[in-house]
Amino acid sequence: MASVTYEHVFKRFGDVVAVNDLAIHIPDKEFLVFVGPSGCGKTTSLRLLAGLEEVTDGVIRIGERIVNDVPPKDRDIAMVFQSYALYPHMSVYDNMAFGLKLRKVPKAEIDKKVKEAADILGIGQLLDRKPKQLSGGQRQRVAVGRAIVRDPAVFLFDEPLSNLDAKLRVQTRAEISKLHQRLGTTFIYVTHDQVEAMTMASRIAVMKDGLLQQIDTPQHLYDHPNNVFVAGFIGSPSMNFFDATVVDQDGKLWIDGGTFKLQVPENKKTAYLSHKGQKVIFGIRPEDIYAAQYAAPGITPAAISSDVDVTELMGNEIFLYLLTGKKSFIARVDPRTHARPGEKIDLVVNMDNMHLFDPQTEKTLDMIP
Repeated sequence: MASVTYEHVFKRFGDVVAVNDLAIHIPDKEFLVFVGPSGCGKTTSLRLLAGLEEVTDGVIRIGERIVNDVPPKDRDIAMVFQSYALYPHMSVYDNMAFGLKLRKVPKAEIDKKVKEAADILGIGQLLDRKPKQLSGGQRQRVAVGRAIVRDPAVFLFDEPLSNLDAKLRVQTRAEISKLHQRLGTTFIYVTHDQVEAMTMASRIAVMKDGLLQQIDTPQHLYDHPNNVFVAGFIGSPSMNFFDATVVDQDGKLWIDGGTFKLQVPENKKTAYLSHKGQKVIFGIRPEDIYAAQYAAPGITPAAISSDVDVTELMGNEIFLYLLTGKKSFIARVDPRTHARPGEKIDLVVNMDNMHLFDPQTEKTLDMIP
């Protein structure tokens, strides 16, 4: 068991800066998820920790030990890859035991560790099978089991669910979360899927272009994004953004989007008053837009009328793709809502959960508690 620390870590590939001044402390037993689009530096950050890439500048610690020059096999980590990387000619048992055999661990101890790991993962009945006889989910469990038997200080997961179908992904991510609770070990996990990040992580590190954008708990990231990128990346469907102006009129503050005008709640007025007359980016999540007749109680509502472009019935909710002027946006509304493409619909926006961003820097203008 150990903490992990990145101290101003850089990784350059020629002129390309893949990881740019990464500084994170990951306490012992935390489940940290690196998330971001392809090419953002999340996998490179993991590979630097694993020793599969060399650090250009900075220091990486596992516990108190600097591991920059420590070979991967001596870092006390275990890594689960996107590809299962199982030996096809070996049984499940031998695949899981292989690393221990290389270390010349006594046979009785190997047997004990493999069977314990197999029981934890529910694959005890598969130990005699070859990988080709297993489903994708079973192969992934074997790959995880191979990591568990090593009893490492840190587990590293590089997009381990990418090859699974949607239903199995949901099931397996729950199993990995339970595994973390059971083992009580530091987990560091890489994914491009923000739903995986939100459901599994103790904290999420959002990356873009090699730079750490924000690190926080899932709920705080969702409620208080630092910038437009984080706001748009965390949450599904993504936050809606509108070019707007802050207007002071008749003692009230308004968000003027040209085709709509929404009043700022009184409790937010002081925070935004200094931006009156300025251009801003107004952000609102699809779940904070309601069909007028089904608006949630206890919110600060603001009315808006829009044209329905496309509807997607999800069963427990409806996704409405809407138009205000030429600007498209999405609402997640009550399944009882009657809306047809081409029709007008009256909506209510929950202004308690509004966000404003600076159009130049794209940083938040919200006061974060």
